[in-house]
Amino acid sequence: MAPMTGFTALDAETRALERPRDHTGELRLWLRMLACTNMIEAEIRRRLRERFDVTLPRFDLMAQLDKAPEGLSLGEISRRMMVSNGNVTGLVERLADDGLVERRASDTDRRSTFVRLTPAGRNAFAVMAEEHAEWIGELFADLSGNDIEVLLDQLGQAKASVQHHSKKWESAR
Repeated sequence: MAPMTGFTALDAETRALERPRDHTGELRLWLRMLACTNMIEAEIRRRLRERFDVTLPRFDLMAQLDKAPEGLSLGEISRRMMVSNGNVTGLVERLADDGLVERRASDTDRRSTFVRLTPAGRNAFAVMAEEHAEWIGELFADLSGNDIEVLLDQLGQAKASVQHHSKKWESAR
């Protein structure tokens, strides 16, 4: 099957007509994607804990701060990580206790707190991020470059389909 370059509603209708009405294939795909995601996440969690004594949420928070050297507000971190402000506050407190992040009040709104990596936090994250990239490479080592490109293309199509039908659902409400 030739790769789909752009997603259209007509493509979706045509593809839907080509599949059985019971959606067994789609359900199997969803479960396979979920199983792969869960397996990869569990392995990364295990390696972060064993190698660096750090949790995946702490690593994720540091990754967000690494992308924003000037720092981020707690609210922005919460939105980016898709977790509650309370969860972010707890993570930031533990990272601050370890000297990996620093907090400061906003210059314009004393109720708002900004967080950024300390130099020690930036160095620690750089080491973790480099090993993390190696782990991901190792986990996908049995796939060829072409396999990865095909999967990226197909998952891009799946993402476009989900976005299209999510928007369609929202607009119908």
